[in-house]
Formats: sequence, C-alpha cells, structure tokens
Amino acid sequence: MGTLTVIPSNIQEKPFISSHLLEKFSQYIDGKPRTVESYTQAIKQFYKWIQDKDITQPTRADILVYRDHLRTTHKPNTTQNYIIALHQFFRWTAQEGFYPDIADNVKGAKIDQEHKKDPLTVIQIKNILAAIDTTTTQGKRDYAIIGISVTGGTRTIELQRANIEDIRIAENNKVLYIQGKGRDEKTEYIKLSQPVEKALISYIKSRGDINPGEPLFVSHSDRNEGKRLTTRSISRLIKTRFIDAGYNDDRLSAHSLRHTAATLNLLNGGSLQDTQQLLRHQNVNTTLIYVHNLERAKNQSEKRISEVIF
Repeated sequence: MGTLTVIPSNIQEKPFISSHLLEKFSQYIDGKPRTVESYTQAIKQFYKWIQDKDITQPTRADILVYRDHLRTTHKPNTTQNYIIALHQFFRWTAQEGFYPDIADNVKGAKIDQEHKKDPLTVIQIKNILAAIDTTTTQGKRDYAIIGISVTGGTRTIELQRANIEDIRIAENNKVLYIQGKGRDEKTEYIKLSQPVEKALISYIKSRGDINPGEPLFVSHSDRNEGKRLTTRSISRLIKTRFIDAGYNDDRLSAHSLRHTAATLNLLNGGSLQDTQQLLRHQNVNTTLIYVHNLERAKNQSEKRISEVIF
C-alpha cells in the first residue's frame, strides 16, 4: 500500500492508507487502549470496504454510501461508533495535510434513547437468587455478583475491575470502591447492604487463603481457576442464572440488573437525584429515562378512553 496523500486529479491515483499512517493515527488518539483499538479496527473495516469497491481515493459521497451500508448491516450503536472513528481519522488527516476531511458533518445513526433491555421484577430476582446452589464456590460467587449488581446498579466493567481490598469502610458503611466507566481510579463506591455483604464474605472465605490484592471475582473452571473474570464471562454467567430460573428472554441481560436497581429505587421512594448518584450518571437526563418509563407505565390513558367507548 502507498502512503496517504492528497493528489491532483491529473496524477495517477494511489491507495490512500498505509500501515504506517494507521500506526501514526493510533499514536495520535488520546484515549484508553480499548478506545485506540476500537478506532483502529473501525478504520481497518472502512479500508477493507473501499478495497472491495476498488476505491482508491474516497470522497464524501463514498462515506455516505458506506454509512448507509453500515445502517443495513450493523446495529445503530455500532454504526455510530464507526462513523465517529471516521470523523476522528479524517479530521486528523486534514490537520496533518494528508487528506481532506471527507467525513465532516456526516451523520451516523439515530440512537434510540429508550433502553434496549428490560428490568426484572422483584419476584423474578427472588426466583433467580433462589435457584442458585450456594453450597458451591461458583454458586456463592454468582449469588454475590447478582446481589451486588441489583442493589448497587453495577456495570460489568466495574465488577471486573474490583479487587478484594476494594471492600472498605466509608462513613460507617461497608462499601465496595469501584472504577467506573471512563474513570482512571476507584474514586466512587457502592454501599453493601447486609445480605450482599454476607454473600460476598461467604464467597471470599470459600476461596481459602487469598490476599487482598486479588480480584474480587475470579473463574472457578479447571482451565482458568483463579483468573480474573472478563466482562464477557460476567455477562454470560448472569445470563445463565436467568435461564436456569426460567427467564430466557433476549431483552434480559446482565444490564437488566442495573435497570432493575434504578426502577426499584424509584418505585420505593428514591428520588431522581438518589438514583442518579446510585447509577453514577454524569448527566441527569440519562436518569430521567427511567422516570419517563415509570410514568408511562402508570399512565392510564388507554383505559380511560376504552371505558368511555366500550
């Protein structure tokens, strides 16, 4: 592949991306390793697409066609992330004088702000927990994970990053310090209710002689015994526990526990501000989605209209 250049129309066209240029772009991105990897993979996907189309000097029109292609083959969130990566890439190429910003003002996908996953009911949560065999170390772990997730509104990444030493005391409360989404340090915490604390301690004790610096949640399979769980593993084990209790629904996932925490808090007297703090939302508008959903559920408009007609 040749080096990316902006060339006059009378000069023979060359492939516009080189591995060297992509490496320079990766170094330019000011983000966490996962962000750098995501952006790099998105640009590679775009390059593969233009190769398949025999496009050597892409234009804004090509970006629009590619965007429409993504809309038909990928979920809105994925499409949006790919277009954001192209925005960053071509903004950078223009700044460096390599290639014009052909992605400027290209819109991605419209993201529906409504939740894609459903919350669980109190009965469902109780049934899920009751179905777990807590006589085994693995069962104790899964019980603790679900308990802490549904009371603390945790994300899988927060559970994955937690260590045993992160269980501490704050303002006379037993808490778990967590490294939240987009955070570099464990500066936030969730309070551990007595049943959740009991479940966590039972799980930790069942692991035997361990040190405080070890991961809070680890694998107990023969192949990965003692290794820190991945976010994917946490999501999978939670989903398995749902299915074991008879709840095999595509709209129920590990993230449903976070939705459940918010919903139950609001239903049982928690304020909007309480719930925002519980979920660690930076923008209160994100929390307002839960309020809107509850207000819609309580809205009896259809029943009132039906009673008038029928």
